[in-house]
Amino acid sequence: MKQIPETENEWLETDGFGAFASGTSSGVRTRRYHNVLMVAKNPPSERVILVNGFDAWVETPHGTLPISTQAYQNNSFWPEGFLLNHSFASSPWPTWIYDLGESLQIKQELFVPDGIQGTVIRWQVIGSAQGVKLHVKPFLSARDYHSMHHENDDINLETQKQNGELIWKPYSDSPDIFAESTGEFESKPEWFRSFHYEKEAQRGLDTMEDLGCPGEFHFELDKSEAILLLGADQRLSSQINSAGSPAERVFEIVHNAELERRQQITGVERSAQQYIVKRDGGKTIIAGYPWFTDWGRDTFIAIRGLCLAREDHETAKSILVSWADTVSEGMIPNRFPDHGEEPEYNSVDASLWYIIAVYEYWQLLDRLEVVKDAAETSKLETAIEAILEGYSNGTRHGIGKDEDGLIAAGEEGVQLTWMDAKVGDWVVTPRIGKPVEIQCMWINALWIAAKFSPGWKPHLERAEQSFKEKFWNAEASCLYDIVDENHEAGRNDASIRPNQIMAVGGLPYSVVDGEQAKAILATVESKLLTPLGLRSLAPDDPDYKAIYSGGVLERDGAYHQGTVWPWLIGPFVEAWFNVNGRIKETADEAKTRFLYPFEAHLETSGLGHISEISDASSPYTPRGCPFQAWSLSEFIRVQKLIEELL
Repeated sequence: MKQIPETENEWLETDGFGAFASGTSSGVRTRRYHNVLMVAKNPPSERVILVNGFDAWVETPHGTLPISTQAYQNNSFWPEGFLLNHSFASSPWPTWIYDLGESLQIKQELFVPDGIQGTVIRWQVIGSAQGVKLHVKPFLSARDYHSMHHENDDINLETQKQNGELIWKPYSDSPDIFAESTGEFESKPEWFRSFHYEKEAQRGLDTMEDLGCPGEFHFELDKSEAILLLGADQRLSSQINSAGSPAERVFEIVHNAELERRQQITGVERSAQQYIVKRDGGKTIIAGYPWFTDWGRDTFIAIRGLCLAREDHETAKSILVSWADTVSEGMIPNRFPDHGEEPEYNSVDASLWYIIAVYEYWQLLDRLEVVKDAAETSKLETAIEAILEGYSNGTRHGIGKDEDGLIAAGEEGVQLTWMDAKVGDWVVTPRIGKPVEIQCMWINALWIAAKFSPGWKPHLERAEQSFKEKFWNAEASCLYDIVDENHEAGRNDASIRPNQIMAVGGLPYSVVDGEQAKAILATVESKLLTPLGLRSLAPDDPDYKAIYSGGVLERDGAYHQGTVWPWLIGPFVEAWFNVNGRIKETADEAKTRFLYPFEAHLETSGLGHISEISDASSPYTPRGCPFQAWSLSEFIRVQKLIEELL
């Protein structure tokens, strides 16, 4: 039986500007996003893939052997370097060991130094290096990271030489690619055609790509290790103000990066840091790799675990203060606007999540006994007041406080909650009316504001009373997902969804307690809980979809119709503690039942990270983004909560 490479486990290296390198443990590229050099021209957006990958082979006294593998059309693999792949480790950075026989191994390392727009690739001989040579062919595209590249007459594969470095500029408007190495370069422009990306095929998208190659690097490994420095828009070594030979420069880079990474206590610490990137002099949070940038809702959910649970109050401050300036008509945009772009105000919950994040930031400052800056506090309070005033008076997309004190939201053709899948004009889960989690967050926002502005207390009391009167579904022993659906009084949506868990856990203030809280938890646990989070819809619902697969229509149709969301484990575990008590015995049980499956997941799919989603039925195959900010964030939050109780 023909062997095939392992392609399910993926590694990630980020530069702190929004760009990244990524690939699989076997080295085979399976996504259009896999690459070894990318640049974010307008950090963290406008990402351009410059160097997609490379072919590498080793000349030995006993023959020539490949140490790379490419996937081509018809799912064929060539060369078959994966057959020699003895081991792979993703920490402290991606490292492969290739066993060439005759007591000879090649160690290949690849990493992206934080704060530097470039990549370091290094090859070393383990064993006798006599007569061993390495050859490397880089593949270039200089394309937008979402697009695909095809053979054309416009590409420039000629090599410029300047002060000992090589410069490639594939297109007139593309960033320059700088290369420095310990080897010799032979200019030999050519095309490599019909690379096949299996993950794109699984997503129902185009799968074929052609890449240009400017030539070959030749290294004599019996004389020194092989080092290739790739820089985006400037040579990599100049970004660290380093002098000397490429070998001396890479030693400094490797040494500094190793020190930095070893100071980060756990792999999860390193993973958390990968989502925090620079933007406009401040910081922001990338929602997920490889295809998301920074989004409002995702940022304010993810900040709770990635920053606040890790006591990184300075980063939290930078993010929250930056977003305070974006409030308009009581709304925070769901996507941070890039230069020249209009903000997208199309979320009912992003603004409420912002208020919750600000409150928890203040709580952290109090715990750490950090004195609050008066001007900063005033700015954040002003943003909160503006949001509450906007929602109270009414704002975009039918969002506004109703007579019962609850928030009504929605209009035809617009998706406003986190269940926001839309294909063309089809909004899969419109949830127009009064969604349950929106009311829980609205009540929390009022509760928070009332602490520094007592005038909001009557509004809080009115909203709480209406929630208790309207949302309890006695027949199902849980909460309705939506009341006054489609803005029709008394019309309720009884779908069993995970949103109701927010009434019991996941927010600073629990709206429901006692026997109703127990019943809600029991319903959610029996119908929605899986090893990787909560299903988005109960299996006995006629709209339930167990598998997330197929083209855009099929995938988006299943996105919130059963598909499991790991980030919801945070609210669920908090609800579980609120019902069962916060003691060591319940913490031990929670660690075994809820944490262990996630710890195991850290070793698969997006290595060191938590996936965006998974299938809703066994074996709960991970899907979507393999590196998702709010998934990892909620795991970190749960982990810390349990550790504090043990």
